[in-house]
Amino acid sequence: MIWRTIALELNRSLNRIRYGLTPLGSVPKVFGTKNHGPSENSLVMRWAFPVRCMASVAAANHSTDMFCYQCEQAQFRKGCTKVGVCGKSPQVTALQDLLIYVVKGLSVCANMAVKNGIEVPRDVSEFVFKALFSTLTNVNFDASRFLIYIKEAIGYRDALRKQLLAVEDANSKILMSGVTTWTPDMKFLEATTLENAGRTFGVEAEREIYGADVAGVRHMVLYGIKGLAAYASHAAALGEFDPIVSKFIFEAFDFLETGNITDRMNLSKNLELALRVGETNMRVLELLDRGHRKNFGIPSPARVSTKPKEGKAILVSGHDMMDLATILKVAESAGINVYTHGELLPAHGYPNMRQFKSLAGHFGGAWQVQKTDFGLFPGPVIVTTNCVIEPLKSYNDRLYTLNECGVPGIKHVDINTPKGMSQIIEHAQRLEGFTREKIDRINDRKLMVGFGWEAILGQSEKILKAVETGALKRVFVIGGCDGSENKRNYFTTLAEALPPETLILTMGCAKYRFNNKEFGFLGDSGIPRLLDLGQCNDSYGAVLIAKTLAGALNTDINSLPLSITLSWFEQKAVAVLLSLLSLGVQNIRVGPVLPAFLTPTVRSILEEKFHIVPVDIRHPLDDIKIMMA
Repeated sequence: MIWRTIALELNRSLNRIRYGLTPLGSVPKVFGTKNHGPSENSLVMRWAFPVRCMASVAAANHSTDMFCYQCEQAQFRKGCTKVGVCGKSPQVTALQDLLIYVVKGLSVCANMAVKNGIEVPRDVSEFVFKALFSTLTNVNFDASRFLIYIKEAIGYRDALRKQLLAVEDANSKILMSGVTTWTPDMKFLEATTLENAGRTFGVEAEREIYGADVAGVRHMVLYGIKGLAAYASHAAALGEFDPIVSKFIFEAFDFLETGNITDRMNLSKNLELALRVGETNMRVLELLDRGHRKNFGIPSPARVSTKPKEGKAILVSGHDMMDLATILKVAESAGINVYTHGELLPAHGYPNMRQFKSLAGHFGGAWQVQKTDFGLFPGPVIVTTNCVIEPLKSYNDRLYTLNECGVPGIKHVDINTPKGMSQIIEHAQRLEGFTREKIDRINDRKLMVGFGWEAILGQSEKILKAVETGALKRVFVIGGCDGSENKRNYFTTLAEALPPETLILTMGCAKYRFNNKEFGFLGDSGIPRLLDLGQCNDSYGAVLIAKTLAGALNTDINSLPLSITLSWFEQKAVAVLLSLLSLGVQNIRVGPVLPAFLTPTVRSILEEKFHIVPVDIRHPLDDIKIMMA
């Protein structure tokens, strides 16, 4: 207890010394007020490392088993302290925090390498993407996998550090302690030992050092980087890579760990960094957009059946289109039908995907109903990326994870090896698959997909004419993540209650709240009122559409008859939100609740600058009146 008290007192002293941490008074440039704090303070610098150490000791001795508030499910809207609502154990939480710390150390070395003209290999960047991806909500629950990631991260870090130490003008002080040198005893590299180490680097340690406001924004930066890293990993799988993205991650983590302490404790500096996360994420979303179209063609509208076909079957969930294409190809030669699930529904919009005879349809809904969907499916289930949750016994022997996904006791395979794919095919052939009796019990719902930005902008003349005539009064973007809470019915009511003179653009698994409803067409234009752009990353297409229409109307995005309601759940949604803010988009409604890592002070700043407001989950009709006004 005494260590925690000392750490808190030192933290308070630091804040008094630098006397510039009042949030609304320390927000220059983007946030419009002057920062009166000093640019450098030797006393602050002198005590920075002791505070980190003591705060870490204090955090390690907290009464909570863990602390995580990175997703919308954060318990009591504050944080999970015993076990994650997602099912994440305290041990996995600590290992993830430790992995993030080691990746930060790797990034510090990588950023120094870039500055010193040392080439950082592409495999380092792609490892960072994957390591960060593994810490997203509902991706990996397997402690043993994090031991491997941590060991790999240390190996990459030390290889760069060795090169840097040979450079005369490298900052050797940074390279000789702390985040660039932390290493466990490799003879005892096991989960329990590393769990204890990981507990010193989590949320509570950050709060002890920086206070809740600054720590919250620093975590928003971290979670946004996690989201863009996940998208970058998807893009890399499609053959798209931009070194600027990884260089930004290296630079951002370098700032968070070794930057000027006055700047690190400055709320404004951290908020500006958050906007740079959003700007970089837009670059990544563009890579994904390009990669999908290069590999699978330009999306076009298609109607997807949810009625299965007789025969052996495989279900594929997650986000990874390249994995789906690999599975479709092998399954076709084996005469096995493949069904999409969750965020892979948009695959049916790509012409090169539709060429596979094995692409038989879609089965189930969003990620949170997978226990029902996977249990009912009569074949192997493959989860390519998030979201995966702890499986039921009824299907855990049929479940396979790929890439960064992991669940203890569940088979993890590499489908790009003959053995990995063959065991899934053999498993499908042993199972019954869909019989006529099973098919007759399933209703056939038709889902429309494939309304990419090209298809929608191809109707721009009709859309602009509808705006002129009053047939189109407003466009609503309702997209993002879905979740299990009843309060997410807000998005269903919102979509259903919109007047007929509106269009709805959707993307991500939030669509499952209303994509089984009938919305008809916009007047006599022949344009469906519900337009599914695709996956959550296809929010990039929504931005392109908005920019194009704004240009045609000689205005800006904020002056368009456009309302954005973001349904958020995890870190990809954080990255998308920051992208919209980096573009200056205002009046975004976020729900079902605002992130727990945003303190009242930070929320007030975002509300003042960007007019962000939470959705009114109890009164969606009132929200419609406000947005239509």
